[in-house]
Amino acid sequence: MNSETVSNLVTTRVGSEAAPVEVDEPSSKRLRPATSDVWKFFKKLGPDKDGVERAECKGCKKVFKAGGKRYGTSTIKRHLDSCTQIKHEDIGQTIAELQLKMGSLKIDSGVARDMFAGYVVAGDKPFNMVDDRRFRNWVKYISPTLKLPSRNTVKADIVKVHKREAAKLKKILVSIPNRICLTSDLWTSSTNEGFICLTAHFVDENWKLQSKILNFCHMPPPHTGYELSSKIFTLLTEWKVDKKIFSITLDNASSNDTCVEHLKSTLDVHGSLLCGGEFFHVRCSAHILNLIVQDGMKICGDAVCKIREGIKFLRKSESRMVKFKECFEDIEGLEYTTALCLDVPTRWNSLYAMLASAIPYKKAFELYKVKEAGFREYCPSSDEWRRTEKICDFLLPFYETTKLMSGTSYPTSNLYFLQVWQIQLILMNSLKNDEVLIRNMGEKMMIKFKKYWEEYSVVLAFGAVLDPRFKLNTLVHCYNEIDPISAKDKVEHVKSKLYKLFEVYDQNSSTTVESSSQLSSNFSQATSSAIGTQLIKIVGVSIFIYLIICIFNFSCFLIHILFVIQRI
Repeated sequence: MNSETVSNLVTTRVGSEAAPVEVDEPSSKRLRPATSDVWKFFKKLGPDKDGVERAECKGCKKVFKAGGKRYGTSTIKRHLDSCTQIKHEDIGQTIAELQLKMGSLKIDSGVARDMFAGYVVAGDKPFNMVDDRRFRNWVKYISPTLKLPSRNTVKADIVKVHKREAAKLKKILVSIPNRICLTSDLWTSSTNEGFICLTAHFVDENWKLQSKILNFCHMPPPHTGYELSSKIFTLLTEWKVDKKIFSITLDNASSNDTCVEHLKSTLDVHGSLLCGGEFFHVRCSAHILNLIVQDGMKICGDAVCKIREGIKFLRKSESRMVKFKECFEDIEGLEYTTALCLDVPTRWNSLYAMLASAIPYKKAFELYKVKEAGFREYCPSSDEWRRTEKICDFLLPFYETTKLMSGTSYPTSNLYFLQVWQIQLILMNSLKNDEVLIRNMGEKMMIKFKKYWEEYSVVLAFGAVLDPRFKLNTLVHCYNEIDPISAKDKVEHVKSKLYKLFEVYDQNSSTTVESSSQLSSNFSQATSSAIGTQLIKIVGVSIFIYLIICIFNFSCFLIHILFVIQRI
C-alpha cells in the first residue's frame, strides 16, 4: 500500500461497523528560527488576542506587529531609523554583519555614507580627506565597487545626520515631564568671530543626567544683553522648550545681567517660569571661584614670577632640559617623575599646577643655578621657596574645589553649599595667618567673595537640603560656624524658599491630577452614555425580533386551525 492510498483516513473494523480514524501526517514544513539581525533590537512577545505575533523594541519599548506572511520585519526595520534609544551606528554595524553572514558582502551606499559621516564627526576629520589620492586608492583596493563621496557630499551627509539626531533630541526634550536647566557662554574664534553655545541639562526617563548642546552658532555683534536674550529665546522656541525652563547659568559679565532680566521678563509673560523666575538666574560657581583666586594672585610677589620664567628658560631648548635632568643624578633620593608645566593666564588652576610641579625640584633648581649662569636670575631664594610652598598649600583647597565643582559626569548642585562654606572658612582663617603675604591675599580674596557669595545661592542650597547625607541640619551647623547670630534667619530663609517651590510643584501636580480625573470622569460618562445607547438599541432589536416570532407562530396556528376545519 503506497502513500497515496494511505490518506488521512484509515478504517478499522469494530464488530460489523467501520469507524473512521484520523491520522496526522508529519508536517513537511518546520518553523525556521529568526535569522534576521534586526532581532538584536527587538524582543518577541508571542501572539496577541488577534493571533498576530508581536515584537517589542528594546530601546523605546514600543510594540509592533511582526510575524507571519502579512507582518514581516520591514516595519520594525523602518522603526530603527527613528528610534531615539538605539544608536544609528549599531544599526549600520548590524546590517554589515548580516551581509557578511550571507557570504557575499554587498555594500549599501546609504549605510556606508552614514557610517563615514559619523566617523568624520567623531574623529573631527577634515572633509577633504576623501580627496587624498592614497586614501582613495586604499578604499578602492578594499572594495572596488564602493564609490567614495566628494567633500561636498560628506558635508551634506553630516548635515543630514545632524538633522536626524536633532529631531530625536527634540522629541526627547518635548516628551520628558520635568524641567530643563540651561548653561550658555560666548566664545570668540581666532578670527574674532563671535559664537554662542547653549547647553541643556536634564534628567531623562531612565533617571540619568544628560547634557546636550542644543546650539553652537554664530553670534554677530553687538553682544549686548538684549541681543543675547533675543538669540537665546529664539533658540528655545526652535527647540520647543521655552515653557520648560527652570534656570540658566551664566558667567559674571555685565551684559549677562541685562540678558537675564530681559529673558526672564520674556519667559514670565508667557507663564513659563516657576515662582515668577525667582530661581531663574544662577551664577557660575567655577567662574566666581576663578575671579576670587585671580584677585589673590595679583599680590603673590616675585617668587611665582621667577618660577614661571625659570620653567620657560628650561623648556626653551632640549639641551637645557637634558642638563637639568642630569642634576637629579647628583641629588640622592630625588627623581624626575613629573614634568614641569607652565600656567595659562585664563586658568588659575594651571598656576597651582605649575607651583606644585616645581616645588619638589627646588634642590635641582639650586644645583642647575650653579651649572648654568644664565639661570641664576630665575631661581628663587630660600625665603621665596618657603613663601611659595605656603602659597601652594593655601591654594590647594581652591584647586580641589574647582575640580569638584567643574565635573560634568555627576551632579554638582548638592556640592555647592559645603564647598562655598569651606572656602569662606579658609578665607576667614587666612585673615589671622602669621604670614603677611597669605594675610594680604586673603583680604583681597575676601572682598571678591563678599561681592558674589556673601549671600549663598538659595536654589543651589536646595541641593544640600535634598541630599540625604546632609539635609537641613547641615545648613544649621554651617551657618552657626560662620555667624551664630544670623544663622537662624538664614536657615529659615532657605527653608521658606524651598517650601514655596514645593507648593508650586504640588499645585501643578494637583492640577494635572484633577484634569486627569475630569478627563476620566468625562470618558466614563461618555462611555456609560454610549453603553446605554447600545443597550437600548439591543433591547429594541430583541423586542422587534420577538414580536416577529410571535406573529409567525400565531400565523402558523391560524393556518393549522383552518386546515383542520376544512377537513372536518
